[in-house]
Amino acid sequence: MGNTRKKKKHHVPLRLNVLFFAVFILFSALILRLGMVQIVEGEEFVKELGRTSSTTARIDAPRGLMYDRYGNVAVDNEVEFSVTYTNPSRTTNSQSILQLARELEELIDVDTERITERDKRDYILLQMTQEERYELVSKEERKEIDTVSAEYRLEVERISDEAINNLTEKDIQILAIYREMSRGYANSPQRIKRGITEAEAHLISENLYRLPGIDILRDSRRAYVYGDSFRDLFGSTGAIPREKLDYYLSRGYDRSDYVGTSFLEAQYEDVLRGQKAVMESIVTSNGSTALDRSVTERIGQRGNDLVLSVDMELQQLLEGIIEDEMKKAGNSFILDRSAYGVLMDPRTGDILAMAGFYDPAGRTRESKADHIGNVTKAFEMGSSIKAASVLTGFEAGVAYPGKSFNDRPIRLPSTPEKKSVRNYGWLNDIRALEVSSNVYMFEMGMLMAGCQYPNNCRWTNLQGAYNEVRYSFSQFGLGAETGIDLPSTSNGLAGGTTIAGNLLDLMIGQYDTYTTLQLAQYISTIANDGYRMQPRLVTEVREPVSTRGELGAVIQKFEPNILNRIDMSDEYINRVQQGLRGVMTRGTASARFANKSYQQLVKQGQPK
Repeated sequence: MGNTRKKKKHHVPLRLNVLFFAVFILFSALILRLGMVQIVEGEEFVKELGRTSSTTARIDAPRGLMYDRYGNVAVDNEVEFSVTYTNPSRTTNSQSILQLARELEELIDVDTERITERDKRDYILLQMTQEERYELVSKEERKEIDTVSAEYRLEVERISDEAINNLTEKDIQILAIYREMSRGYANSPQRIKRGITEAEAHLISENLYRLPGIDILRDSRRAYVYGDSFRDLFGSTGAIPREKLDYYLSRGYDRSDYVGTSFLEAQYEDVLRGQKAVMESIVTSNGSTALDRSVTERIGQRGNDLVLSVDMELQQLLEGIIEDEMKKAGNSFILDRSAYGVLMDPRTGDILAMAGFYDPAGRTRESKADHIGNVTKAFEMGSSIKAASVLTGFEAGVAYPGKSFNDRPIRLPSTPEKKSVRNYGWLNDIRALEVSSNVYMFEMGMLMAGCQYPNNCRWTNLQGAYNEVRYSFSQFGLGAETGIDLPSTSNGLAGGTTIAGNLLDLMIGQYDTYTTLQLAQYISTIANDGYRMQPRLVTEVREPVSTRGELGAVIQKFEPNILNRIDMSDEYINRVQQGLRGVMTRGTASARFANKSYQQLVKQGQPK
């Protein structure tokens, strides 16, 4: 029994010894092979590596399209060609780039408008010899200069105006090309000119063999099917802004990429951006002879498409109405004239159309479409906000449905006389809305501030009244974020001086300022029984398809979003709705609309 146990103990050390010996042999073979590769064959592998070159080209893909609410293409892509320069190394000599710019100048014409005087000075200095540069700054001055950059700045400053004036048109063309080439980064294509002509493309193609780093890139540019209609709000594309460079680089963009820089193009950059095609080429050569070449390509894809809430036919109709009305007004005494309009579905927040027209001051008027003014420019909206004032008075308890006030002039100390267009006498809330009574709104504002005009006016709650009115207005979207899907909008401006007279102006829309979109959201909130909807320009994101005129599968659908419900009862809201209806049938707008049905308005080209 004891002998059996001893024999079993000897089996384990024997097996371990065999395993250790096998591992030793394997490591020895591995070390021997590494020695052969590094010492014996190392030089040959270095030569092989030198004979192999790898280049990777990233080809931009077209951006996604934009469709209107009925599937009509509004923003498309057109193919164009760009000439690019790829700097193979950060250490590339500036003189080499300049010489390449000289050769390229003979083949293309470029825009020179962005050339600055500093660019010209740098260009002149670049062409000067070392001796000529030394003559610009004395030895004594150079001794006092601490840094190379300071020395360079001094040399630039010493370039004479005469030398700048002597630059020829050809010099400026070369400078413009050189400027774009030098802005690029190592191993990254830098566009020198977009949209080269067919003749330029042929000339460059014929001379590519002597233009190292120069290439022709298939590009795309935006095409607007409806011309300038809604053009501003579609947005623009361009080079990455300097202040956003780090942001885009961290998200996988190249420095030379073009991105959305404003409005919808910027807001939906992540959606519209296409997936680049990547082409990797590995070449093994012996001297100037290519021995082997392999190309690996990853297919790119156009960006996803947007379906907008906008009806482009209605948009054009609204633009035409606004422009015609501005022309009918003629050269009135008003210097800066503008008109804006937003058509919004109160139930969903869909922006159906949004147009603007601006006619600036001056003898020579340069009128133009200004659609973005609907979200960037704020105005005193006047009597159009009185429905919010009435609801505010109801909620504050200073008025109620059927409450009457005497419409007559209001005279406050140190304040100009306040009155309506005419003295209406006693009138209730509905009639006040129908005739646009100022005094009815003044009475509610004064009562909220602790003033029972004319006998007991103490203004015990003036600041509180301001706060209460502005809070109430903000529930409708007046002076608040609208929530529209655009990157930059205005929220309007609150007046600064909280005196009694200004409170009365606030109640009739002649103190704080609001945008046209805020006004549309406010009136839509009342029409939607007190529910404030988030305005939206994009309703869906869809996959790109190759078949023209067809929409791809839905990737994301944006449902209508309720931002808030105003703090007013249904009774109050219904009462104000009656008053607004009365404006059209019996009040200030009845002369134009009283005898017309909804269908007639649409047929005659009136906004829906």
